[in-house]
Amino acid sequence: MLTQEEEKFMAYWQEHRLKKRKWIKQLSVGLPLALALVAGISVNLFSGWYTRAQMVLFRESASLIIILLVAALALVVFMVVFSSRHRWDQFEQRYLELMQRKEAVGGQKEMASHSQ
Repeated sequence: MLTQEEEKFMAYWQEHRLKKRKWIKQLSVGLPLALALVAGISVNLFSGWYTRAQMVLFRESASLIIILLVAALALVVFMVVFSSRHRWDQFEQRYLELMQRKEAVGGQKEMASHSQ
């Protein structure tokens, strides 16, 4: 037997599962976390707490800044794609498990009614 919360989740996910696969919706899942991570790394890099890193950064500024920007963009893209797909997969797995439980309970009820 499914709980009321599980029934609500199944109804919600059945209605929204295809909408959540679209890439615009995926941005809303991972983008804040990815931007926070890149901002933290950037603040750490430019804060000046490690003077040797500051010297290297400003000595080779043109090529290193471009590499850092590309790395930050790659990190954001990876985090957005990975976190959104991971979250979608988790919800889909939960939905499929609940569907199997619901079918198993329904099958048991049918068998009980046929045996009587």
